[in-house]
Amino acid sequence: MIKTILLQADGGGGGIQSLILFGGVALVFYFFMIRPQQKKQKEQKKFIEEIKRGDQVVTVGGIHGKVMSTDETTVVLEVDKGVKMTFQKSSISLDASKPAPVKGEKKS
Repeated sequence: MIKTILLQADGGGGGIQSLILFGGVALVFYFFMIRPQQKKQKEQKKFIEEIKRGDQVVTVGGIHGKVMSTDETTVVLEVDKGVKMTFQKSSISLDASKPAPVKGEKKS
């Protein structure tokens, strides 16, 4: 009998609760998905702008090379002695260009 009474009870005031729930979900999406992606894009853009001659980089396709020259949109990489290839700056990978952490060494 109590179960039937509880099932018939009116929820009343659900409007503000659903608004708070929606706001909470929006905050979670922002802080766990949107904000980190924006931060990563800024780091990638800064990295590409700071590429200079002599840097060791890796392309998105996995080609390792040394930067020989750059201009506004392209980078010339020396991938082997005397072998030079031209790439778009956007194809340089930030993640693969960072040195891998050594085991047992603390991150700074």
